[in-house]
Amino acid sequence: MVFKKLLGALGVGGPSVDTVLQPDPALPGGSLSGEVRLRGGGTDVTVEQISLLLVARVEVEGHDEEHDSTVLLERFTVGGGFRLAEDAEHTVPFTVTLPWETPVTQLHGQPLGPVLGIRTELEVAGARDKGDLDALAVGPLPAQEAILEAFGQLGYGFKSADLELGHIRGTGQRLPCYQEIEIVPPAGQAHAVNEIEVTFLAAPDGLEVVIEADKRAGLFSESHDTVHRFTTSHHALPQADRNAEVDAWLQQVIGAHAAHAAPYPYAQGGGHHHDDHHHHRSGPGTGAVVAGVAAGAAVGVVGGMVAAEVIDEIGDAFEGDDEGEGGEEE
Repeated sequence: MVFKKLLGALGVGGPSVDTVLQPDPALPGGSLSGEVRLRGGGTDVTVEQISLLLVARVEVEGHDEEHDSTVLLERFTVGGGFRLAEDAEHTVPFTVTLPWETPVTQLHGQPLGPVLGIRTELEVAGARDKGDLDALAVGPLPAQEAILEAFGQLGYGFKSADLELGHIRGTGQRLPCYQEIEIVPPAGQAHAVNEIEVTFLAAPDGLEVVIEADKRAGLFSESHDTVHRFTTSHHALPQADRNAEVDAWLQQVIGAHAAHAAPYPYAQGGGHHHDDHHHHRSGPGTGAVVAGVAAGAAVGVVGGMVAAEVIDEIGDAFEGDDEGEGGEEE
């Protein structure tokens, strides 16, 4: 048995810990199983509490530039209250339920870009040590996957996905961050929008879908965003019905351009739907349009490239954040 990390904060000769997660990707709102494997150090200790911290790497908008930060999404207590003898091995199995809004990290087996991790925290004699850190793979719910597939079948292509710190006003969002999946329009819509940003806010009773269309600017007008919120069911639907549902959403979002902009050349920039933490990005340009490609196929080409640029391994992604994970910044 190989133990990944010696718990340095508990002193030389302290226990070591290795957390092993289930091999299959978890789902938002679903269970995550595994076991925490402990090995005693040079003396007997009482393990008061074992916690698992669900952490995420998010983008935070500063005054001058963006920076990445580690945010705590959820804390689970999975064990404690036992004696760990010198050099003894002890295993604590666990099953926890992930938040419904847990970001999706992969689609069709390909990474999307967001980085999630499970950090194991051990409390011994009043001292806490953040030990083992493991990458967490999360796949989409069936409805999320079908909606992304619908975008692909309607000619939209995947660009990137990231996590933003902050809340989307007017939604039931619970976590301190939200995931944006950026897709580019087919050639027939490229004149109207730079890109579409999709956010899934899942809940037990359904799925809230926030769609933001970044409009192209005219010669005498500023670009502006058009934001719409839709709800749909978790129930399985034929893919053709999902395609029609998403197409209706897109027609409403893109068609809203006339309602949000005055006739040329008097158009004015629109409002912004996110709180102050959100930073708006420019569109990808027509060269990035992937027309007529299903979402899953597009991820296979683009998503792997995005993920390769984000991390080499999970430890690198969270490097420098060992002092603690915070919630939403004020």
